[in-house]
Amino acid sequence: MGALAQDLRYALRQLRKSPGFTSVAIITLALGIGATTAIFSVVYGVLLRPLPYSDPNRIMAIFEVTTKGTLNRLADPNFDDFRDQAHSFQKMAKYSAYISPVSGAAQPSRSVVAHVTPDFFPVFRVQPIIGRDFAAADSKKGAAPVALISYGYWKQYLGLSPDLSRLHVKIDQADFSVIGVLPQGFQFPADTDLWIAADREGENQSRSSHNYDAVGRLKDGATVAQAIAEISAIGRRIHDASSQQSDYLLKDATVVPLQDSMTGEVRPALLVLLGAVGFLLLVACANIANLLLAQASVRERELAIRSALGAGRVRLFRQFLTEASCLALLGGGLGALGAFWGLSALLALAPENLPSSGSVSVNLPVLVFAFVLSSAVALGLGAFTAWRATSRNLRNQLEEGGRGQAGSHSRRIGSGIVAGQIAITLVLVIGAGLLGRSLIKALDVDPGFRVDKIVTMDVSLPWPAWNDSKTRAAEGVFFRNLLDRLQQIPGVRTIGATSGLPLDGGLPNGMFLLMRPDEAPKTPSSLDAMSRLFDTLFRDKENQREADFCAATPGYFPSLGIPLLRGRIFDDRDSPDSPHAAVISESLARDRWPGQDPIGHTIEFGNMDGDLRLLTIVGIVGDVHEYGVDVPPRPTVYADLFQRPQPAITVTMLADADTPMITSSAREILHELNPEISPGFRTLSGIYSASLGSRRFNVILVGCFGMLALLLAAVGVFGVMAYSVSRRTHEIGVRVALGARSRDVLTMILGQGLRTILIGVAIGFAGSLAITRTLQSLLFGVTATDLVTFAAVILLLVTTALLACYIPARRAAKVDPMVALRYE
Repeated sequence: MGALAQDLRYALRQLRKSPGFTSVAIITLALGIGATTAIFSVVYGVLLRPLPYSDPNRIMAIFEVTTKGTLNRLADPNFDDFRDQAHSFQKMAKYSAYISPVSGAAQPSRSVVAHVTPDFFPVFRVQPIIGRDFAAADSKKGAAPVALISYGYWKQYLGLSPDLSRLHVKIDQADFSVIGVLPQGFQFPADTDLWIAADREGENQSRSSHNYDAVGRLKDGATVAQAIAEISAIGRRIHDASSQQSDYLLKDATVVPLQDSMTGEVRPALLVLLGAVGFLLLVACANIANLLLAQASVRERELAIRSALGAGRVRLFRQFLTEASCLALLGGGLGALGAFWGLSALLALAPENLPSSGSVSVNLPVLVFAFVLSSAVALGLGAFTAWRATSRNLRNQLEEGGRGQAGSHSRRIGSGIVAGQIAITLVLVIGAGLLGRSLIKALDVDPGFRVDKIVTMDVSLPWPAWNDSKTRAAEGVFFRNLLDRLQQIPGVRTIGATSGLPLDGGLPNGMFLLMRPDEAPKTPSSLDAMSRLFDTLFRDKENQREADFCAATPGYFPSLGIPLLRGRIFDDRDSPDSPHAAVISESLARDRWPGQDPIGHTIEFGNMDGDLRLLTIVGIVGDVHEYGVDVPPRPTVYADLFQRPQPAITVTMLADADTPMITSSAREILHELNPEISPGFRTLSGIYSASLGSRRFNVILVGCFGMLALLLAAVGVFGVMAYSVSRRTHEIGVRVALGARSRDVLTMILGQGLRTILIGVAIGFAGSLAITRTLQSLLFGVTATDLVTFAAVILLLVTTALLACYIPARRAAKVDPMVALRYE
């Protein structure tokens, strides 16, 4: 310990003697370690941190697999078969969640309400802190409506009242008794505030109506592989035994760990960011390695004297490790502090769909990661520097000429490190360039609608029963009155409404049938009869077509600037009692009626909203990118919202007035019409921006890492060239004394730098061709081997590196031979 303390004191004295070197090294390491720690904190919080449930790795998400191989939600009878026939699970539950108007508490709210089966909370091993869980009887048809609430809803809207017998909330026109309060922090599915029992109105017997997600807890001893095999076998049996055989019937089924199912969409991007920041750290470490080599070269005589006085190689090796450890730990500590600030900025930039973002923090595991990373950097840098500094016979360095020879070795090693820096930087900057070009390509896509000056208002009414035509008619009247009142707000030019806003999660899709008016089916008397009817109708493969379904008012299309291409949009001729009208998208007309005029055709699309009246196509409108500007438009059928009212709509207001004034006036109008409805306000420009959030997040971070790496690489090139010039001052002086011109010296030094740069570019180019293929899933409109990006980045990097070479080369060209010869 005494020797260690001595090494530590000596290391600190050495660092204090070279404040410039020490400052640059610590700041460089702080940048690399801080950025890596901040990104790792996001990766840990989203991908690695266990879910906050008991034995979370035993909780599985269960999916159907479509004929296209994609994962899908579950149909009621399919879930029942999985639950009853699978032996790998202790419990299995289905759930579905959506925003509903909730009243009866201190104030109305738009809250996420989850419909769950009784085994839902046992799957998570969660018990109410007050009251009871659901019982099997609560899910029986006709059971009394009961609800469990989150701790946050209990606190905000019910004042933490402990007397549950007096607590009631109104959801979808039904009065629910609160029977339990869940522990603080539990909100699965995300942002859920209330849980109610599913199947109180009976199950949908169709095997092609995918209305529920499902989770299950594995039995002790059961493996994920066993569960996958078992669920898959059940799914294939369902498919083989079904007489329906439509594209919406499951082809197979599978099981995915719940955490993987929640993070699957963001996992590739986060791993790319972690790899990118890892490259940045390597570039930073390369810079420090070159600085340490330069310092060791300067200390050659000191090391030789210490060796001559009896210091063994192990002793000198330990000294270098101690010095590198001091640097790495100081840099790592500063970087960890910077990660606290950086993480806040990181989360502010993060896309809205980043799961578990609330649990992202610089916590103990992240700090342990930062310490281990700093220690690894210290060990690597210290060992490398010590090996280079002690690899030769140090006593020979006391002989005449020893220094020049050692300097030659150091220059070659330094040039090799710089070539590696340039290679890594090239890969990183090319990746940033590809992501940046993808974002530009996405921004260039016309979404099919106007984005600016659109204020939206989300309004949700109670969900009526599928056959409650009177309530649906009343909803249509309410929405018409609401839009008429909103149209009177000063500054509102055009107003419309839709059941599904573009770029807001997409529209429901399904199969529709081409039918003649005399083939219109009659509305059955029960849900079971409805399911059987559609199973029969969709056996007609020849007349089946697939499309998204959206209800909209006549003003929706002009307010968003969606062009009418042929025919007409909805108007006063389309009253609730007249034949129901439909407008279709250009892609649907082109794909389903090639070379024909679809106007006047009638279709059956009642499986989307329970209304079996045929839709007559009256117009064709332009395509809209519903799922994102980087996703092709999908065929869409628009029904008249006033003819086929939907309980949840979004009002679109094209307005010249300020958004706060519009939202304030709209809120007052809605409160006058129905004080129990709580609206939600957004702007379409905000929704559009959020749809590009993931791309923007990736571009900003990888771009910042790339620019930092480019700066560090330039500093590395400059440092190595400046060191080389200083070591070769005598040689350059001799060359000048023998007749070399300044231009010759400049060309010699630049040529040396250019060779190093080109070697790095060649290695980096080859590495980029391989590594950027991992970005393919994140790119849009460009390939992973885009020549324009490669050429531009290579030109940028070579130019920057040559500029870094030019300053020391110019200084070398001005060496005075007399001064240089006296220098030795």
